[in-house]
Amino acid sequence: MYCNHIYRIISQLCTNPILFQQSRAPISAKLVANMLSVAGADHIITMDLHASQIQGFFDIPVDNLYAEPAVLKWIKENIAEWRNSIIVSPDAGGAKRVTSIADRLNVEFALIHKERKKANEVASMVLVGDVKDRVAILVDDMADTCGTICHAAEKLMEAGATKVYAILTHGIFSGPAISRINNACFEAVVVTNTIPQDGHMKDCSKVQCIDVSMMFAEAVRRTHNGESVSYLFSNVPY
Repeated sequence: MYCNHIYRIISQLCTNPILFQQSRAPISAKLVANMLSVAGADHIITMDLHASQIQGFFDIPVDNLYAEPAVLKWIKENIAEWRNSIIVSPDAGGAKRVTSIADRLNVEFALIHKERKKANEVASMVLVGDVKDRVAILVDDMADTCGTICHAAEKLMEAGATKVYAILTHGIFSGPAISRINNACFEAVVVTNTIPQDGHMKDCSKVQCIDVSMMFAEAVRRTHNGESVSYLFSNVPY
């Protein structure tokens, strides 16, 4: 519960565009990094930081694991038409993430350009790419109120996608998120268990979970034994 609360704080601080648009605005993620260090942490193992530069805020070692290997495994095992799929980023910031996944699956990618009036409120969306007659797989690092991915799913269906999946590393699902997912056109919304999802899965049959506990366990084992952690950047441990 404590870890969930910390992640909510970090995600809210790091996704608030106001922090990065105003002069002399505080970099609050640095404060959280200092709090963890002062509390006694001497090594951080995390997954899919919203901005990888956050690792530089820490004065202690940080291992930022990636959910990508587990995502690739899930896609190949659960989406029969994955060879006729297209990987879509719901915003321009996730372009690097989706191109990496698309390259490893040998499929095409697309992205959605969005403009915000204010935090958590999208003004408009423009699809860049051709999704007609394809399975669209939305990939993002996290979803909070799910307004963006639900609007993105509608945009993809309007553009001719046959099915829409969403795969997210961190499913925060606050406020109206679950009701929005229930009413959206998703085949499934897949999240990892970096945040516990049991309650969300009971409330919404579309929510499915990828277990990444073995990745963290292996990272801890390798760190304890002084072994390389880089193997986990592209492989799922068995």
